[in-house]
Amino acid sequence: MTELVHYDVRDRVAILTIDNPPVNALGPGVWDAVDRSVAQAGADPEVDAAVLIGAGQTFVAGADINIFKLLKTREQSLQRSARIHALLKRLEDAPKPLVAAIHGQAWGGGLELAMACHYRVAAPGATVGQPEVLLGIIPGAGGTQRLPRLCGAGLALEMCTGGKPIAAVNAHAAGIVDAIVEGDLLAGAIRFAAARAAAGERRQSRAIAISAETAAAGREASVRWRATLKVPQGVAAPIAAIAAIEAAMTTTFDAGSARERELFADCVVSVESRALRHLFFAEREASKVPGLPRDTPIVEVMRAAIVGAGTMGAGIAMTYANAGIPVLLKELDDTALQRGIAAIRKSYESSVARGTRTAETIERALALITPTTSYDAFDTVDIVVEAVFEDLELKKATFADLGAATRADCLLASNTSTLDIDAIGQSSGRPAQVIGHHFFSPANVMKLLEIVR
Repeated sequence: MTELVHYDVRDRVAILTIDNPPVNALGPGVWDAVDRSVAQAGADPEVDAAVLIGAGQTFVAGADINIFKLLKTREQSLQRSARIHALLKRLEDAPKPLVAAIHGQAWGGGLELAMACHYRVAAPGATVGQPEVLLGIIPGAGGTQRLPRLCGAGLALEMCTGGKPIAAVNAHAAGIVDAIVEGDLLAGAIRFAAARAAAGERRQSRAIAISAETAAAGREASVRWRATLKVPQGVAAPIAAIAAIEAAMTTTFDAGSARERELFADCVVSVESRALRHLFFAEREASKVPGLPRDTPIVEVMRAAIVGAGTMGAGIAMTYANAGIPVLLKELDDTALQRGIAAIRKSYESSVARGTRTAETIERALALITPTTSYDAFDTVDIVVEAVFEDLELKKATFADLGAATRADCLLASNTSTLDIDAIGQSSGRPAQVIGHHFFSPANVMKLLEIVR
């Protein structure tokens, strides 16, 4: 059996590498392997400190969500949460400094694991977050208790009720991360751990004292958050997260942890959570095409083109630009073309106003969209998506033009929802390269694409 945590020693610092591809998800075996490895480092006379790091592209992207399928009852959820809480307390009680080295993602259980380490260092591009609320649950491994002790109730409430991760540099400014490491993360983490060992320092986040002033501010933040948080009817997890963080601010760590476990167990067995977990797995199943041979060739799309700059065409162009793919956007005349570009800019600007994008990211996306009224550059693209009016003769004429304007290996796709894709494809002169590519409106928002073969 492959080791889930590798143990190595460098310069009297144990390197504990979590290796559970693809994202180092925390299943029961990984939790136990981390527990054993930290204990091994604590007992190793050749070791003064330890670094916990993830193999591959990320630290730990979260818990193994399949585990929740096994938690059929509230009591089972309580028992599992209590077991993980006890394990993380053992990590905090380790006799030698334990440093989490974060790259990629430290989300959900990954952040909870990192917060149970004595210190956290991160690569500049890393992100940390508690996205459990998106699955209808709350952090169940001490996240609602350690996080507000590190960064205060305000940011903890934002992270646990909204589920949106934050950049490591922002986590550093807030106190969640102790240092940002430029360059070699592991080497920097080893130096950091060795320095803590030399100074005889170990900091337990659960032991961070909450002053009366901080507690009062936390209570005020909880009240304000309850009053302003917009939660759809039947959605309980954000309210449970507020209650758990409120307990962190007003009780002891042990009492708050007990409250978290109770609320976590309530959420796990809720209809809301079961539905959201079903949706999570269903979305991933939708990405798998039944019966598709493993040796099916993959077409790499480096450049795309859209014919039609109306509502659908503009949205499809944004979808490609959002993915970082340069896209040509064609219309019959400049008036229609500029109308489409204006609609795209307006949509992007509204996302900035909502806080879902920054001005810099929308300018980068807009720079990838090239408006045109001709087919002149269509011989440079790998896929064309037709999004003209739903008229068979118009589409057939468009595909005849595309057959002449594009390379023989270019994919020709129609956004039609009702018309015969075979009839459309015949007019291109190469029907084998034609597919249906039906987006749902708004195309740049809806996570659904129907492929017609």
